[in-house]
Amino acid sequence: MSSSAHLKEPTRCAPVPARYGREVPEFRRAAVSEIDPLTLYGILWLRVSVFVVEQKAAYAEVDGRDIEPGTELLWCEEAGVVVATLRILRDDAAMRIGRVATAESARGRGYAAELMRAALARCRERSPGLPIALDAQTQLEHWYGRFGFLRSGSPYEEDGIPHIPMTLASVDNFGREDDDGAT
Repeated sequence: MSSSAHLKEPTRCAPVPARYGREVPEFRRAAVSEIDPLTLYGILWLRVSVFVVEQKAAYAEVDGRDIEPGTELLWCEEAGVVVATLRILRDDAAMRIGRVATAESARGRGYAAELMRAALARCRERSPGLPIALDAQTQLEHWYGRFGFLRSGSPYEEDGIPHIPMTLASVDNFGREDDDGAT
């Protein structure tokens, strides 16, 4: 019996057509307890690679929130390798999207945008009417704005990186552009 025999198959998100002869990406969603250990390792490795190493922000990336009840991780795989990810949290007063990360080699392919659309749909499905919030790195304000997010508070700095709180303004805006400006 394999160590992952007790795991449920992660939910597949809507497929994105292959472009330019690339491997067809697979989009998935699951709670941490349902993710194969090697896939979970790939998700966490990607987040550490982007947020801690690339952005030089020394902080506890594995913060305990991934295992909170109701937390779901969404990710994109190419040929079995995790190339983009994000997570959905349920706070007391809002659904929260965070930890949006794309491998440098996969940027510009629309994977983070597809994950955002899937995350917005999932937040609406799980908690209709509850606000959806995120804390954006300031340089990504316009990118999140494509999905209907508006600045909802004062800028602040976290681990030396400027951030702004944002809240979804429109329940019908899923992002219309295909470019992938998120890191």
